[in-house]
Amino acid sequence: MAIKEQTIRNNESARGKLIAVRVVAYTFLILVTLLALFPLILLILNSTHSNSSLQAGFDPIPGGHFLINFKTAWNDTALFTLPRSMLNSFIIAASSCILTSYFSAMTAYGIHVYDFKLKKFAFNFIMVIMTIPTQVAAVGFVQLVGKFHMTNTYWPLILPAIAAPSVFFYMKQYIESSLPMEVIEAARVDGSGEFMTFNTIALPMLKPAIAVQMIFAFVSSWNNFFTPALVLSKSEMWTLPIVNATLRQKIQSQNCDIGEVYMMILLSIIPVVIVYIALSKHIVKGVALGAVKG
Repeated sequence: MAIKEQTIRNNESARGKLIAVRVVAYTFLILVTLLALFPLILLILNSTHSNSSLQAGFDPIPGGHFLINFKTAWNDTALFTLPRSMLNSFIIAASSCILTSYFSAMTAYGIHVYDFKLKKFAFNFIMVIMTIPTQVAAVGFVQLVGKFHMTNTYWPLILPAIAAPSVFFYMKQYIESSLPMEVIEAARVDGSGEFMTFNTIALPMLKPAIAVQMIFAFVSSWNNFFTPALVLSKSEMWTLPIVNATLRQKIQSQNCDIGEVYMMILLSIIPVVIVYIALSKHIVKGVALGAVKG
């Protein structure tokens, strides 16, 4: 009887310690989450206040000027047009993430599936290109864009996305761990063509990796300031990073509406959040399988 009571007390003690550990862990995670989200929360709060309220100081209570700030930011055409800038950024980012994911997957598939003499050289060559910074080729890139008369167009910001060495490397690692050669050989035996095999068999098996890379590519293109600033000079072709950079001029003006500025910054973040939420369920699976070679 005494042994049974001692066992019960030990179990209750262990259960109490487990609960205490969980409380501490969850409390820490909540604090870290709030700390990480604090800039976004602050941005949302400030976008709900009027210009006079913001100049008076920080107010943690949401204001009632959210819709007013939204209408002002959406309809302001003093330096740029926000709807057009958002459309420009979306077209470039969406096209880039689709092209870079598809063609990088196709390149990685070709390197993995086929055996040819320069296979190792091709892989090493792509890896070397990955180490070259974009800024090194900036002057030549601008000259090339000018010769092809593609300045102030979407093409110089979309087409280079086809060649993405870092995405290729990730897709190569993922394919090695999750795409058995037996599946490809079986498709060939059944008479499937190479492109059909890739598009109908290999590509669906790579969905988690493609989803992860689409998120990264979309965010990278959406936040890209360097390349658009080189090839876009007309305000109607500006992307959101250029618009956000020009907000400094707006802030320095005497008639600046700070609430409108906060709203513009908030609107530039929302599409990225939506894309992340839509594809986030694939991140853990894609990263885990892509990082571990089976």
